[in-house]
Amino acid sequence: MNNYQVLARKWRPQKFTQVVGQEHVVTSLVNALQHQRLHHAYLFTGTRGVGKTTLARILAKAINCEQLVDFNPCGHCAICKEIDSGRYLDVIEVDAASRTKVEDTRDLLDNAQYAPNQGQYKVYIIDEVHMLSGHSFNALLKTLEEPPPHVKFLLATTDPHKLPITVLSRCLQFNLKRLLPQQIAQHMTYILEQEETPFAPPALTVLARAADGSMRDGLSLLDQAIVYGNGVVNLADVNAMLGMIEQHPVEELLALLAQGDGKALLDKIDHIASAATDFTEVTQQILYLLHRIALIQHLPTLIDEDYDSQMLQELAKNITPEDTQLYYQIALMGQKDLLLAPDPRSGFDMLMLRMLVFKPKTSTSSATRITVPPPRAKLQSATAAQANARVTVNEKPVVHYQAESALQPNVSDKIVDHTSNNDQPAHAMTWQEMIGAMKLESITKQLAQHCQLGEGDETSVTLLLNDGHSNLLTAMRQNKLQTALQSFYNKPIKLNIQITTSVLNTPAAKITQDSEARQQAAVTEIHADPIVQALQETFDARINTGSIEPITNK
Repeated sequence: MNNYQVLARKWRPQKFTQVVGQEHVVTSLVNALQHQRLHHAYLFTGTRGVGKTTLARILAKAINCEQLVDFNPCGHCAICKEIDSGRYLDVIEVDAASRTKVEDTRDLLDNAQYAPNQGQYKVYIIDEVHMLSGHSFNALLKTLEEPPPHVKFLLATTDPHKLPITVLSRCLQFNLKRLLPQQIAQHMTYILEQEETPFAPPALTVLARAADGSMRDGLSLLDQAIVYGNGVVNLADVNAMLGMIEQHPVEELLALLAQGDGKALLDKIDHIASAATDFTEVTQQILYLLHRIALIQHLPTLIDEDYDSQMLQELAKNITPEDTQLYYQIALMGQKDLLLAPDPRSGFDMLMLRMLVFKPKTSTSSATRITVPPPRAKLQSATAAQANARVTVNEKPVVHYQAESALQPNVSDKIVDHTSNNDQPAHAMTWQEMIGAMKLESITKQLAQHCQLGEGDETSVTLLLNDGHSNLLTAMRQNKLQTALQSFYNKPIKLNIQITTSVLNTPAAKITQDSEARQQAAVTEIHADPIVQALQETFDARINTGSIEPITNK
C-alpha cells in the first residue's frame, strides 16, 4: 500500500519564498538574516493554520544552514535534511500543550547552556506556548532574561494574551494575518496543477471561503474534496460535501425578492428546504452575495469572480442600492432569529418575508406589502405648516422625513421711518429683523427678543417688556441695546423700555409659537404615515410622541 501524505504536509513551505500571505513577517526575517541581527527570542502569533510553526522551522533551518540561497535555507545540505527529517539534535521542537509541568520545562532547558552539537545555534521551537503553567513560564523566563549566545527561542501561539507580560517583553513578536480566500484558492490551484488533479475554479473558491483564513484547513478540505469527488474537484461535489446549496437558488431568491413575488419566493424556499439545507449557511450566502452587489453598485468595475459576473450585474440593476442595504441589514440581524425560532425553516421564512414586507413600493399590489404613497399634500393645520420630523418607535429611531418648511416670520410691527446704515431701509424691517441686523449677543439679545416695538420718533424708540421677563432688564443691558440702535441708525437714539403686564407679540413669543406649530405638524405627519401605521399593526409597536423632533434646516 502506498504511504499517502496529506496535502497540508506534502506542500508545507520549506523556504521563505514559499510562504503564502505573510510577506510582512518574511521580509523582517530575511532582513535580520541578511544583516546578521537575529534576536534571541521570536514569538509568532495568529489563528490556526496560517504558518506560525512553519515559519519557525524555516527560520531554524536558515540560521543553521551551511549554504543559504538568497537567505533561504538551501534544503540540500546535511543540516537542512536532518532538520526536515526530525533528526537534528540542535533543533528541539515541543508542544507546550502536552508538556505543561515545570519539571518538563526545566528538563527541556537543562542542556541550553551547552554548545550545539553541529550547527551554529541551538534552537528551541515551543508550539502553543500559552499552555505552559505559571511555574513553567518562570523557568522559561530565567533563560530568556540571560540567554546563552548560542540559543534561539522560537515560540508560537494562537493566544498571546495568555502569555505573561514579562515573557512578551523579551520576545520579538510577529502577528501572522488570516489568509484571504483569493490567496488560499490561488495556492490550491497551484497544488492541483502540480498534482495533475482535475478541478473547477468555482469549487476552489467555495473551499477557500470555508477555510476561514486558514491554509491548513483549506488544504484539509481540499483533500476531502478530492476523495469525495473520486479524484476530481467540482462545485456540485464540494457543495454537497460541505452541506451547502449551490449559488443559483440564492440568486433566484434575491431575484424573486426584487420582483416582489411573495408566492414564488416561498415556493423557492420550499425547494431549498427539500434538500435538507442548513438555513444558516443560506443566510450567509445571501449576505455574501448582497455584499458583492453593493460593491458593484458603488464601484461597477468590481466584478467578483466568485459568482457569475452577468448574474451580479443583473441583480445589481434590479435591486436598488437602498434595498441592497436594507436586505443586508435584515439578513445580518435576522441570523439570531434562526436560533430563536421554533425551527430554522420558519425563522428563515420570517427573515425573507421581512425583506419583502419592508421593501418600499410605489404601488399597492398585495395587502401584505407596505407602500410608500405619492408626495403628500401639505398639511392643513392652524398654522398651515409642514415640518421636518424624526420619530422613534419603541425608543429606537426608525423613520426620517424631510419636508419643505412653510413657517415664515409673521411680524407686523414695523419700525418708524428712519434711515439705517444697512442695505435695507429701516422702515421695511421688522423688529425681529432689526435684532438680527444689530448682531446682539448673549442676554442683551434675549432682552431684545422679549420686547415689543412701541412708539418712536426721530430721536427716541420705546420698547415694551412684559413684567414676567423684567429680570432681564438692567442698566448695562439697556445701554448696550441703545448703543446697538444708535449704530444701526447711525445717529443718536434714546431708548426707553417700559414694563407692562399686557400679553406682547414679541419675537421670542413668535419663535415659541412657530416651534410648537412645527412640533404639532411633525406629530400629525408621523401618525398619518402608512409605514409607521404598518409597523404599529405588524409589531404592536407604539409611537413615543415625546421622541418626535422637528428637524430644522440650517
